Amino acid sequence: MALRESDPAEVGGYRIEDRLGSGGMGVVYLARSASGRRLALKVVHAQYADDDEFRIRFRREVAAARRVSGAFTAPVVDADADAPRPWMATLYIPGEDLGTHVRRHGPLPPAKLRALAAGLSEALRDIHRAGMVHRDLKPANVMLAEDGPRVIDFGISRATEFAASDVLTQTGRVMGTPPYMSPEQFSSPQDVGPAADIFSLGSVVAYAATGHGPFDSPSPYETAMRVVDGTPELDGVPDELLPFVRLCLEKHAKSRPTPDELLALLRDGRLPEPIPADEDTRPVHVPKRRKRLWPAAIALGAALLAGVFVATVAVTPEAAAPADLPSGWQAWQKKSRDPSVDKEPVGPSNPFNRCAATGRSLVCAGDDIMATRFALADGRNTWARPIDETADDLGGSSGGTVIAARSGRVYVYGADDRPIGGDGLSTTRYTVQALDAESGKVIWKTVTGEGDAATEPNSDRGASIALPDGVIATYGDESKYYALLGADDGRVRWKRPLPDPENQPCLLRSAARHAYLVCAVFTGTDITSTSISQLDTATGKPSWTVKVKGDVDLAGQTDGRLVLARALGTHRTLTLINAKSHVLTTVKLSESQPEESSVHLVRGTLYFTLPSGSVRAVDPSTGRRLWKTDSTVEQSGPPVASATRLYLGSPSGRVAAIDVRTGRVQATRAGRDDGGDLDLLTTGITAAPVLVGDALYVPYGVRSVYTVDVRHL
Repeated sequence: MALRESDPAEVGGYRIEDRLGSGGMGVVYLARSASGRRLALKVVHAQYADDDEFRIRFRREVAAARRVSGAFTAPVVDADADAPRPWMATLYIPGEDLGTHVRRHGPLPPAKLRALAAGLSEALRDIHRAGMVHRDLKPANVMLAEDGPRVIDFGISRATEFAASDVLTQTGRVMGTPPYMSPEQFSSPQDVGPAADIFSLGSVVAYAATGHGPFDSPSPYETAMRVVDGTPELDGVPDELLPFVRLCLEKHAKSRPTPDELLALLRDGRLPEPIPADEDTRPVHVPKRRKRLWPAAIALGAALLAGVFVATVAVTPEAAAPADLPSGWQAWQKKSRDPSVDKEPVGPSNPFNRCAATGRSLVCAGDDIMATRFALADGRNTWARPIDETADDLGGSSGGTVIAARSGRVYVYGADDRPIGGDGLSTTRYTVQALDAESGKVIWKTVTGEGDAATEPNSDRGASIALPDGVIATYGDESKYYALLGADDGRVRWKRPLPDPENQPCLLRSAARHAYLVCAVFTGTDITSTSISQLDTATGKPSWTVKVKGDVDLAGQTDGRLVLARALGTHRTLTLINAKSHVLTTVKLSESQPEESSVHLVRGTLYFTLPSGSVRAVDPSTGRRLWKTDSTVEQSGPPVASATRLYLGSPSGRVAAIDVRTGRVQATRAGRDDGGDLDLLTTGITAAPVLVGDALYVPYGVRSVYTVDVRHL
């Protein structure tokens, strides 16, 4: 890159030879020392040079960077925090950066990927031991030098964040590169610690393996949304590195491994032995992140391939990890207000069928409630909306569900019963709505169908799904179409006909940020096969279709493969479809599972839950049963899991916490008797508990929720 007239001839006695690049923090030059050694010399922009606080922090960070081993950082040769424009010189690392290399030559082969993962883990281990955090690990900061990859560009990013003159900081904007930032860098940048670097490491390795980041999007806003709430796109990551990447990309900082644990995983194919729970089955409360339990289903046969790396760092001492609870959290129990026009109960009362958290809100739906909001911290029930908002409410609906909740919005559906004529007849108009989770305000509302032949856009029944692009729902008065309603305004982006609504009923499903159409194929009165089609979200057209024998449904995706289980009958096999090659594999279960089992794919493990409270964990890739236990939770809803525990809740509010590694019931909490008159014989879907850090929110009874700190179950 050619020098400009405004560029200096020398800085600090070092002759400037070329301009290597520039960014928001400063300009980087290729310089030469008196002995002929080539240096990378970064000169800070003038806007930071005028800030005294910046200079103090810059000076501290230069000193801290010198403490890191020369094997893992570009050694600091010289620096001057008191110069008119502060500067720092490090050894120059020739070669392409990782981003440029992948764009020119494609993803790295498996052997080089393992070396990259091991080398970065070693680099972060050394950086964190020196009391520093990188905060901006990304492909552009990883150089592929002749003697191995190294990380560059350090000592400035943290200092500039605290510069009083920095307009970005003053306006509350976060700093970093969105596709490679951690969730906490968006939600609570003041609390960012070493675990943020681990998340970035997972994103960098995924990029090197696939040529794209796991949360890439054309929109920075949508990228941030995917980082905080979305599922990473890991298709193309080699199977042996998937456990490594997935552990790095855990949403909660305390659930991520340390560099030492990652190196053990690469070397031995497993993480260090966990600390066992006490014999009286109470969970171990461990305040430090490095002492947590880990799932055992990690198979990684990669040998440790050491690499020499240099790290870009900024000072952020690690503090003891506090309880991971929403700000201001306290234990609470609340019941939603009744928002319906007709206050007289119609039919039996039911619990919520789904709740979801976003921002500071827990939003629930079901039993005639379209949506109701509880504050995560104290349970204040600030608003509630009925499923039917017309003034002439005819009652009789027990519907309502949360289609999705993300980035402060919640997607729900409405079912307005409207009188026609004067004979007491009515028709129902269905809508999908986007609400502001904090205020309950309707952001947009789109009619999807009206009349007896229209389909209720209920996600629980496969009639709608939510993706980052918006909501895909069955559409039209005769339910002959499916359509994408844009996330921003609810307008129909495209509309496509269903294959054969009368003779080939279809369900809308989603997995790993992709939409699928699952259609039953009849021969006479029997379902003889099922077609699975991935939908192109840009057009709605099927990208590919695979036909599977029998009646199956999509449980989700893990390790790059869709997992399908029988919709009806005894479970004896699973069907796996490679999401990239579309190759179909049948996996025999080591133990048949009863017809009454509900099937749930959670964090890569398949769980079969029975009304009696029995739970069986199965490895979907092999069909092998991992464990079987009696959860003591009857008629449980879908389970939710952290990295170490599986949680189940019953309609009465009973909860069990199960070790995902062994199946051992570690803790239980009895049901509650303050949830109203619940008719358990007619109870349908029970909402899954919602886990926000260490806070578990348990829907139960009639429109009721309570919360508990899972460390003290």
